[in-house]
Amino acid sequence: MEENKEIQSGEFERTPVPQSKLKSWKSFLGMYAGEHAAGTEFVIGPLFLTTGVSAFDLIVGLFVGNLLAVLSWRFLTAEVAVKHRLTLYYQLEKICGPKLVTVYNLANGVLFCFLAGSMITVSATAVGIPFDMEMPKLTDTLPNSITFVIIVILVGLVISVIAARGYDTVTKAANWMSPVIVCGFVAAGIVALVQLEVHSFSDFWNIWGEGSDPFPGQIKYTIWHVIFWSWFANGAMHIGMSDLSVFRFAKSANAGWTTSAGMYVGHYMAWIAAALLYAVYLKSPEVQQLLQSGTAPSVAPGPLAYNAIGFFGIIVVVLAGWTTANPTIYRAGLAFQSLLPKTSTFWVTIIAGSVATIAGLFPAFAMKLLDFVSLYGFILAPMGAIIVFDHFFINGSNLKACKTSFNVKVFLIWTLSAVVFYGLSLSTGIFLSYLTLPAWLVCGVLYLTVNKKRS
Repeated sequence: MEENKEIQSGEFERTPVPQSKLKSWKSFLGMYAGEHAAGTEFVIGPLFLTTGVSAFDLIVGLFVGNLLAVLSWRFLTAEVAVKHRLTLYYQLEKICGPKLVTVYNLANGVLFCFLAGSMITVSATAVGIPFDMEMPKLTDTLPNSITFVIIVILVGLVISVIAARGYDTVTKAANWMSPVIVCGFVAAGIVALVQLEVHSFSDFWNIWGEGSDPFPGQIKYTIWHVIFWSWFANGAMHIGMSDLSVFRFAKSANAGWTTSAGMYVGHYMAWIAAALLYAVYLKSPEVQQLLQSGTAPSVAPGPLAYNAIGFFGIIVVVLAGWTTANPTIYRAGLAFQSLLPKTSTFWVTIIAGSVATIAGLFPAFAMKLLDFVSLYGFILAPMGAIIVFDHFFINGSNLKACKTSFNVKVFLIWTLSAVVFYGLSLSTGIFLSYLTLPAWLVCGVLYLTVNKKRS
């Protein structure tokens, strides 16, 4: 009966996706292009400038890092997905047991809420412009005005209700918003180039030049920082295997190549376009005074886009925040559903939206997005190593159900890798994204050493 319901709904949450429901590569191309040219890009681009990165390190580093991300999606995520055609959660349940998946879902859901909260903050910086709202600064942790609080709550309410109406509403909203956002990034980048008086490639290159000192409170980025950060910015999705749930609908693993649309439209073009907006802002007299006094200026996306393309910029930033926050809150609601199985999806999503809105009241999640995204991928990615190593070295396509409801070995391996490597980062100051791959590999190798091949 449960299997029949899944077939009728088209979700196939606990059964493999049948051949008749598989989608062509075109379905994934549009989805990745839209999802990765969104609200986060308006913050990440400017934040790269605050790290004092050079032109070569940024442009080449982003190219290499995003390529590594595409390869991870193609040869790990998509490869495993088309073999089993199961969601991340059900495949983990088979390996680890349902109770451990519940713990994973809690961590996943909370981190999703924090990410969505940062995007609510992004949208609020645009909505607040007509109300002359004081923008959050790079070093702000707490809300700086009652106007900011009210706008964040209203924006969070609207986004939460849209997300709670279900996946169809979320995707329909994203489909009409995404082209507008991409056009906005292109327009803003072109206008910024004009304002910066860029007439040649050398002029463009000199925007970053040989780099500079990082802003107060930021660390200096080299090419290695850029490569590893951009590779693992979506670590939870590719090496963390979250996108198994997406690529299980793919006809072949070659659909993994479509992620390049997201990486090079969103994580390359959009990041650089947003950085150009910030470069214009940095030339203003008030910012120069702030920098001379040792104060870090704001990276609020709303004013940056408004200064470049006017009210269209406000619209683009609001929509960009929504296209990230809407599906993120929806995913958080699904993750929390396992904790509250008797509560309707609508109300669980509203709960997730409420948590995200509260997080949005604290600008630090948006202003420290580079650090938060690193932490997000670092925590969730090692669990993907369990799936990858189980598939390639232990069970292959012959996936069998776990005999226990809580695989203690997997829990200890996941926890140990996270605690040890995060502690190493804190104690030595090693850039956290440098440790994501070692933590992932150690987690996988430990899983191999404690598991004998099942017959």
